Amino acid sequence: MYQILKKQKLNPFVTLMEVKAKDVAKNAKPGQFIILRVDEKGERIPLTIADTDIERESVTIIYQIVGLTTKKLDKLNEGDYLLDFVGPLGKPTDISLLKDVLVIGGGVGSAICLPVVKALKLQGSKVDVILGFRSMDLVILEDEFLKYSNNLLIVTNDGSYGKKGLVTDYLSLYLDKKKYDQVFTVGPLIMMKSVCEITKKYGQKTIVSMNPIMIDGTGMCGGCRITVGNEFKFACVDGPDFDGHLVDFDEAIYRNKMYQEIEREKDCRLLKNE
Repeated sequence: MYQILKKQKLNPFVTLMEVKAKDVAKNAKPGQFIILRVDEKGERIPLTIADTDIERESVTIIYQIVGLTTKKLDKLNEGDYLLDFVGPLGKPTDISLLKDVLVIGGGVGSAICLPVVKALKLQGSKVDVILGFRSMDLVILEDEFLKYSNNLLIVTNDGSYGKKGLVTDYLSLYLDKKKYDQVFTVGPLIMMKSVCEITKKYGQKTIVSMNPIMIDGTGMCGGCRITVGNEFKFACVDGPDFDGHLVDFDEAIYRNKMYQEIEREKDCRLLKNE
């Protein structure tokens, strides 16, 4: 059993939770994830490791309340316990030899960017960050990004905070000024696809963090299969980071929509049985 040490609402739809998990905290690296189960009847869901604290023996996760399991998770409070908390899973983000990096996050995907930005800053790299949100009330982790980034630009669709527009509206302005060692981006699939289309024109190396449907996290189920450079890859064991210019985003978007429909039907059945 894994105790919840801290619970904090970041916005109406996104929650931060710190969980006591000694072994995960000791071994986790930026870019990796965990799989948890709320209770014995719960499904397994993957969540990125947002931070760790070895002294507190804790792991911080950040999740968006979108389905039955995250709704069930969000009903728990500090002092409550999770049944399963397995990790770290996946390959860590490779930040070695990177001195100048541009990080682009969209929505709750910004939470996945944070540990990478922090690790880059702590190793002495320069990090520019662009974060996109629909509106001001959905902005998360601004103070944390200000702490670890050299330059931070926040963009909102409606212009209620920061610059108005999409992250891709401002990406070219950054790439016109200089060549980065790497661009790292996490967010909705359509956003990452658009980012990669722009960076490809500039010949700018771009890494994306993929988060398709996962079940076991060990490559056995095949649910997280994606196509990268005409090869099948499993995001849980081969990733979650991949060369964004080689990812078949159209296929990933199609598969994601298919699974979303299945998940909605499943949630409806589970709610009827509760």
